[in-house]
Amino acid sequence: MATETLARPVPATATPSARGRTGRRMGAGRVAVLAVAALLAVLWMVPFAWATVTAFKSETDAAAPKISWIPPSGFTADAFVKVFQDGNIPLWTWNSLYTSAAITAITLVISALAAYALSRIDFRGKTVLMIVIIASIIVPPPVLIIPLFYQMVALHMIDTSWAIILPQVIHPAMVFVLKKFFDQIPRELEEAAVMDGASRMRIFLQVILPLSRPILAAVAIFVFIGAWNNFLWPFIATNDGSVLTLPVGLQTIKSAYGIQYAQNMASALLAALPLILLFLFFQRQIIKGVATTGLAGT
Repeated sequence: MATETLARPVPATATPSARGRTGRRMGAGRVAVLAVAALLAVLWMVPFAWATVTAFKSETDAAAPKISWIPPSGFTADAFVKVFQDGNIPLWTWNSLYTSAAITAITLVISALAAYALSRIDFRGKTVLMIVIIASIIVPPPVLIIPLFYQMVALHMIDTSWAIILPQVIHPAMVFVLKKFFDQIPRELEEAAVMDGASRMRIFLQVILPLSRPILAAVAIFVFIGAWNNFLWPFIATNDGSVLTLPVGLQTIKSAYGIQYAQNMASALLAALPLILLFLFFQRQIIKGVATTGLAGT
């Protein structure tokens, strides 16, 4: 009896020409992505370059109707000199620095503790509290200005640094982000620490926080940038020149001769310079923190 031999199909392998076409497609896609990224970078840099050039022009050249990248009378730093003469730039910069640092530190402590409780502890009303936190993210901050102002008046904190700091230390969005990140940390690590006799606070400090350094760095940077750039609330809560932050203080430098374009651009560059330096020194942490925020699973 003749037996039939069933030939097992041999898996097809990509031919060198097919691999070459795939590599060329991937190479072309990468080049296209890089080209788009370069175009977007140039579009972002043009306004910044124009602001820098305008800041180093004389007021006559800055107000001239003809647009020119190279001023006819040459570049000058008179606008920066005028800003430093009319305002207390070192004091305002220091006020912005320590208020932003205080806001960042307090926000990290409050947000991390709240996020850990929501992630690991089961308590009555947890779901309702989570709904309130998510709902508060969409509340526009200007809505809270009037009640916050009356609260600061009742506490006699107007024209103090605490009036700037305290209303900015609650960030529901950061609590939500940290909570989602803590949810991804394996519970087996905590169970092992419990078996070793560790308390919940010790677990939080020695297990959870060391594993959360990327997200904590990202939250710290985002909160610091937001606090530094905040103009509306410090403008409302302070009138004393000794406690003004840099964005508010620069707006107090006015001229009796109308809009001073070079001086305005110089003020804007001075206000943005610390954030530019922050990004240059911590760009790796910023990118790593954004990539590991845990928002992909939300």
